[in-house]
Amino acid sequence: MTGRRVAVVTGAARGIGAATVRRLARDGWAVVAVDRCADDPDVPYPLAEPRRLDLLAREFPQVRTVRADVRDAAALHRAVELAEQEFGGLDAAVAAAAVILGGGPVWEQTDAQWRTLFDVDVMGVANLARAAVPALLRRPHPRHGRFVALASAAAHRGLWGLGAYCAAKHAVVGLVRGLACDLRETGVTAVAVSPGSTRTDMLRATAGLYGLPGVDELAARQLTGRLLEPEEVAAAVAWACSPDSFALTGSVLHADGGFTA
Repeated sequence: MTGRRVAVVTGAARGIGAATVRRLARDGWAVVAVDRCADDPDVPYPLAEPRRLDLLAREFPQVRTVRADVRDAAALHRAVELAEQEFGGLDAAVAAAAVILGGGPVWEQTDAQWRTLFDVDVMGVANLARAAVPALLRRPHPRHGRFVALASAAAHRGLWGLGAYCAAKHAVVGLVRGLACDLRETGVTAVAVSPGSTRTDMLRATAGLYGLPGVDELAARQLTGRLLEPEEVAAAVAWACSPDSFALTGSVLHADGGFTA
C-alpha cells in the first residue's frame, strides 16, 4: 500500500468530475480518472475529448486514466481493479458522469431520451457502486470508505422541459439513500452532492435546450447571484470523501448556491 487515500472518479475529463480529480490529487489522493471520452449519438452535444482526460495524468503523477462508459459495468470493475493493483486499495468512489437531455414537456420526450438519461445518470451510478463498494469494504477496520454521487438541484425541484432529467436525478438520491442503509455499521458511507447551476459544458447544453444565448441567466434562482465554478462544487465533493463527512451518510449535501433554499 502507498499510505495515501485512493479514489475512482467517473465523468472525470471535464466539469465537476475533472475539478474533483484535481482537488483530490492536490489533497494527496491517488485517483483513477474514468471517462467515456467519445461522443454519443443519443446526446446532441459534444462530450469530453480524450486529451482532457490525458491532461489530468500529465498534471499529476498519481492519476491513472481509464477510457470507459459508465454503462459498461465490466469496465468499471476493471477501473476499480486498477486502483487496487496500482495503489493498494480503494477509499472513495465518486460518480460524476451524467448527461442532460430534454427541452420539451415530459410527454414529448422520446424513449431514447428516457433510456439514455436513466442508463447513464442512474445505472451509471449503480454500476460504479456495484464495482466500488466491495473494494471499499475490503479495506480493514477502522475503515472510512466513501461513495459519493453527483445528483443535482433538479433532484429536489421540478424544472420546465427537464422532466426526465429531474426523474433521473431524483432516482440518484433514492439510490444513495438505499445504499447508505445497506452500508450501515460498515464504516463506509453513501452521500449525494447536489450542485446548482455550475459553469460547465453540461450547463451550456442546458442553456441551449432553453434557447438562451449564454449560461449566466441560469444563475437567476441562486442566492449567490452568480454561477458556481466547478472547483467550488469539487470542494464539497472532496469534503464528502473525507473521514470528516461520516455523519452525512444517507444525506444530500446541497452545493447549489442556494438554488433550493
